[in-house]
Amino acid sequence: MAISKIIILYGGTSSEREVSLESGAYIYQSIKDLGHEVVLLDYPDEFSLTSLQEDDFIFIALHGADGESGALQQTLQGKKIFYSGSNFQACRNTWNKNTCKKLLQENNILTPKWASVSSLYEIKNGLNDPLFDELRPFNSLFLKPEEDGSSIDVFKIKGEDDLQDAIQTSANPDRPFIFEECVDYKELTVPILNGKCLPAVQIKTSESFYNFDAKYINDDTQLSELELSEIAKKKLEQICLKTFKVMGCEGWARIDLLQDQKGNFYVMEINTVPGMTSHSLFPKSASSFGLSYNDLVQQIVQSK
Repeated sequence: MAISKIIILYGGTSSEREVSLESGAYIYQSIKDLGHEVVLLDYPDEFSLTSLQEDDFIFIALHGADGESGALQQTLQGKKIFYSGSNFQACRNTWNKNTCKKLLQENNILTPKWASVSSLYEIKNGLNDPLFDELRPFNSLFLKPEEDGSSIDVFKIKGEDDLQDAIQTSANPDRPFIFEECVDYKELTVPILNGKCLPAVQIKTSESFYNFDAKYINDDTQLSELELSEIAKKKLEQICLKTFKVMGCEGWARIDLLQDQKGNFYVMEINTVPGMTSHSLFPKSASSFGLSYNDLVQQIVQSK
């Protein structure tokens, strides 16, 4: 595919707008450094389908629903415009956590147990609600929106007070959420680029979990290559590549996982537009593999 111009879409209207703006700015500078003609557009205000040419390439740097729900990808596919990352169906499969976890379960890929609720206001009896029966016994649970990212409205629930606080402080409690089993030991992520796993990154944070502050604000979050035996490494890569295939992903994606003390790996979610900021996991892993930021961006563009 001959590319005449690369158009980076960033910003968006989701709760992850600021993260997207930072990702897009880094990608823009990288593409300039690589010598391509590049335009940076704040989506959706500065973006127009009618201005696109057949040999344009869209680099999607939109986090949240704008870039990961599949709607934009479906529109671009309809116009036969090439773009970075997965097709619209893969984005739909991965964007909704409940849908994603059902697909994982159906394909015998281990994922933490979960229960879904259409609104937090439906919980009438606190942690005694029948909703939680399939998750018992538990010491703690994670509460996550079915559709959102960057740990927006994610809470660790250890008791009744935590649940009530989450309902009261959530940016939007009247939408679908999942309650997810808490798997304590190691939190990790595995980037996939062009059908190959990059080194797994282990995440250590002073926060109670890898929340928004740990991802984008704190300087004490530690990201290091996960040390594994060759057998465990092969097992992890098989799980991640199977997940990538089951979801229908293309080009690049990031698989987020947990490992328990017995060595079992649990897939939490799949990110079809991973962060590309200075704090982001994908560039960190690529660097440990010997890929500079510019090399990584070039490979993402060439993967389509």
